[in-house]
Amino acid sequence: MSLPAQHAGHDVEEQQAPHQGFQAAGFSAAETAAMDTALAAAARGPRGANPLVGAVVIDADGTALVTGYHRGAGTPHAEADAIAQAREAGLDLAGTTMVVTLEPCNHCGRTGPCARAIIDAGITDVVYAVDDPHDPAAGGAATLRAAGVRVRSGLGAVASLDLNRRWFDAVAARRPFVTLHIAQTLDSRIAASDGTSQWISSAESLADNHALRGRIDAILVGTQTVLVDNPRLTARTPDGAHAERQPLRAVMGLRPIPEDAAVNGTDGKVLHLPTRDPREVLDRLFDAGVRHLMVEGGSKILSAFLAAGLVDELIVYLAPTLLGSGTAALGDLGIGTLADAQHWDWDEASGGAVQTLGRDLRLHLRPATTTSSDSTPRSDADTAAGGN
Repeated sequence: MSLPAQHAGHDVEEQQAPHQGFQAAGFSAAETAAMDTALAAAARGPRGANPLVGAVVIDADGTALVTGYHRGAGTPHAEADAIAQAREAGLDLAGTTMVVTLEPCNHCGRTGPCARAIIDAGITDVVYAVDDPHDPAAGGAATLRAAGVRVRSGLGAVASLDLNRRWFDAVAARRPFVTLHIAQTLDSRIAASDGTSQWISSAESLADNHALRGRIDAILVGTQTVLVDNPRLTARTPDGAHAERQPLRAVMGLRPIPEDAAVNGTDGKVLHLPTRDPREVLDRLFDAGVRHLMVEGGSKILSAFLAAGLVDELIVYLAPTLLGSGTAALGDLGIGTLADAQHWDWDEASGGAVQTLGRDLRLHLRPATTTSSDSTPRSDADTAAGGN
């Protein structure tokens, strides 16, 4: 992963992850503790099109006043969340310090620019971990400085980079953040020998999956899945109604989509991608405005994205069921020896590494990191794919 460089003039005085009881050089004990709290709050948000970000406001005595975090696309950013909480509590933030895990943004997306919100709130000091590499959002530090706000960076940099390392990778590569979803039995089957697969997962797992569908930009399956399962690929509420927000429905493969396929729907939000190349798929979806993609299957598509090292987040719904035969969740990943195996870390962010949903387990993972000869953190998945 290419780590984002700090802007010229920033005081990068701490490059190790903070921990309880440790005071980073150049930063107060209160600021260091606030960064720990902000990082923990950031991990409560959902992974996806946006980075995980947390923010804490402390007063002149170092007392934490409010803690905010980003809850996903379209919701207030961490800084705005903290400021809104202070406003609701009747707190005056004039002269306070905000400690945040990422450079405050400087653009008007679905929410306003955080740099301006900080200035308007009267906050006079900002400490943040790392620069925002996303071009439309970058530049918040310069805006703050121009308004007379004291700005320092580098506190908690390593921890912040690690928390969002796959998001940084996706931004640098100009591709969507990729979540891969598998619903499987204990023996890693996604369908029985006769092709039946509805429903391997519990009702609770299905509801969780549909909640995820409601916040992604696009969902991807292969043409084989369309022909065999005829899925709708819509986001639905627990009572079966269509959710207010629907993802783009993307189909990858050389065969055409039948005119009567359920995936076509009636809203025009379907896209056929006549290719077998995962990177080409990501390029086309990125150009179409997709920033968070969920890959649903089948096994050839899942395997292609994993083999290419293009999966940023893995969610597995594991049902306590055995089939003994049927369709395997994954095919050949091009791995011939254990030494070349892909390794994954349990991801405690976004709800935790393991959850119980009905009778199922929901497993949440991200690619494990290794250290290359140039000391740049990389994922095992990237290493297997040649680092591209």
